[in-house]
Amino acid sequence: MKQTMQTEDAQIFISANEGKNVPFVLVSTEGKEAQELFDVLCSVCDRDFVLICVPVDDWNGDLSPWTCEPVFKGGKAFAGKADAHLSKILNGILPLIEEELNRKGIQASCHAIAGYSLAGLFALYALYRTDRFDKAVCASASLWYPGLLAYTREHTISSNVKQIYFSLGDQESHTKNKLMASVGEMTRTISDELGKDLNVFYEMNEGNHFKDPERRLAKGIAHILNN
Repeated sequence: MKQTMQTEDAQIFISANEGKNVPFVLVSTEGKEAQELFDVLCSVCDRDFVLICVPVDDWNGDLSPWTCEPVFKGGKAFAGKADAHLSKILNGILPLIEEELNRKGIQASCHAIAGYSLAGLFALYALYRTDRFDKAVCASASLWYPGLLAYTREHTISSNVKQIYFSLGDQESHTKNKLMASVGEMTRTISDELGKDLNVFYEMNEGNHFKDPERRLAKGIAHILNN
């Protein structure tokens, strides 16, 4: 059974029958791609799930863990409001959605957080800031972000995390921007280091950062739902 719900702060896509315990997957999105992500995910995954899409108005601000200057000349700075965004999710959005779904007899068997680009960075950062999530998908994540590698080495990831999926396009490191060109090295290093203690899967896709984002993200979500 497929159905959708809408709250003030999220779109909820349900691919599950009432009276079941299923994975809840939370994704921060720009909003417009939520329906496409759900449709693609249904086409590549035959598991029951609940997909919770939280629209993000200030992409550079709400998903960045700390402040950072613009990457490109004339670009927008990063405001470092990820903690506030995460607090809104944990203390406002998720409890209300889970209460409503529980009335329908649908409960969470686990909680996953997923994202693409800066939302993928946010998904990884969230694992260090809360014990709420068991699994994560960091698809073409912005792991070039200044200070991230040091942060992952100096802080402890939640002990509840059992599985992380990383992916990257094989052309994403081929850019003249030196900071963003480090994304391949940073993704491999972070995934290798976390993989010493966790179930970590790393996958390369064809293309640059902008090729098939919804399909890449859906592929990652399908992976953690099936494993």
